[in-house]
Amino acid sequence: MIPDGAVPALLVAVGGALGAAGRFLVGQRLPSRRATALVNVLGSLVLGAVGGAVSAGYPTTLALLAGTGFCGAFTTYSTFAVELHDLLASRRWRTLVLFGVGTLVAALAGAALGRLLVVGP
Repeated sequence: MIPDGAVPALLVAVGGALGAAGRFLVGQRLPSRRATALVNVLGSLVLGAVGGAVSAGYPTTLALLAGTGFCGAFTTYSTFAVELHDLLASRRWRTLVLFGVGTLVAALAGAALGRLLVVGP
């Protein structure tokens, strides 16, 4: 039997393993910035859905597994920051603005859509 205190850690670990594997697979199939944008937008959509589900009464274990674990490992806002820095350092202004603003707007829209899909209007 698993001790009660270990269950949250196991949920985060399982979710994290799945999220990290998913992030790796996306990175293998898409160029760097596209992969970063895609996982951050999809992760935001999932996190919005998870937040909506938990606020609607679903168990908080869902937040540990899918929110903290999966989304925490799947999304990569630290890579997003590094890629923005590299674009800034190379003075690629147009790409910097399109990638930066585009990713943030799409991620916020994804989070809102995820919540809307679960909770409704």
